[in-house]
Amino acid sequence: MTFPPILPWKDIHARLPVIFPEGCANREHSIWEIAAKTIFVMLYVGAVEGNSVWLRPDQVTRMTDAQAELLGDDERAAWVPLSMQSSKGLNIPDRWYAVNTRESIRDDTIRYALLQNGAVIDRPVPTTSSAGRYALQAEFAALLSPNLDEATFIAKAAAWREKYLNAGALARIAIVRKGAAAGGTYELVTFPNGETRRMATGPSADISKAVIEVFAPKFLQEPGVISLSESGNKVVARDDELAKAIGLTIPADKSLPDIVLVDLGPAHPLLVFVEVVHTDGPVNHARKTALLQIAEGAGFAAEHTAFVTAYLDRDATAFRKTVSSLAWGSYAWFASEPDSLVIFNDKPLQIRGGC
Repeated sequence: MTFPPILPWKDIHARLPVIFPEGCANREHSIWEIAAKTIFVMLYVGAVEGNSVWLRPDQVTRMTDAQAELLGDDERAAWVPLSMQSSKGLNIPDRWYAVNTRESIRDDTIRYALLQNGAVIDRPVPTTSSAGRYALQAEFAALLSPNLDEATFIAKAAAWREKYLNAGALARIAIVRKGAAAGGTYELVTFPNGETRRMATGPSADISKAVIEVFAPKFLQEPGVISLSESGNKVVARDDELAKAIGLTIPADKSLPDIVLVDLGPAHPLLVFVEVVHTDGPVNHARKTALLQIAEGAGFAAEHTAFVTAYLDRDATAFRKTVSSLAWGSYAWFASEPDSLVIFNDKPLQIRGGC
């Protein structure tokens, strides 16, 4: 067979962040070195849609730097059966990965990243079969052609995303890109009552804007904004009349979180404390305890109080850095996936019906 032209794995690695921009699901495992080397081996053996050639994850572990430099068709064809040999007693000096890495390649990189993002296709194979299962999607493989100049590659990558990533994925990418972009001197935030306020631009302001304009009307029946602060505790807006109406005293020391919302729809209003996290500062246990004291001082019992940590994206470093410290009984919300909430439930799961 004629094998597809191939880039060095380091050049593939350089292209992946452009193909999968911030906001892509499981982006970290779609663009890391293991993904680049996995894609390289797929191209090396010709495992591309339409070729009837399929990759086994353990083939990636058997590649070496020396073999990767042998790019002729005959050299590649000779390596394919060698890469499929039984591993019993097999010794491969300087192999890329240890034998037990194949599960991580299969699951973290292929199944839950490249396959999910449309870069890889698979076929049904019996679990006991030694046959290969995975191949590169043809138009994705074309993005890795050595013949593409930078401008053509960028244009083709954008066209590939528009065609093969679903609407939700594209929307998520667009939101994350907007949050990462600077522009203008202020952010205009529209409150539920139609009033507007200016905030300094930046990622935190983008998240705050999304909380007020998207989260509040989506998850609250009759939302109101009691207070809104910027980084550094600069108060952008505070509604003392609304706070007074529900019996809430806003501390003078500005110990309230970034945003305080209220839902006036229920018979007893719901007080919602929101921390906006671009780098740090989630609703952890200590923060939740302090905010509960403020709420209880205003006559709000725990069942009428909610705690939300708002992030730009679920795959962002800020969430991965702080998720382990989020308080039980609180929520996490992501501007890039606005229809969903992550609930950190601190109550025992009640299973009824025996199934």
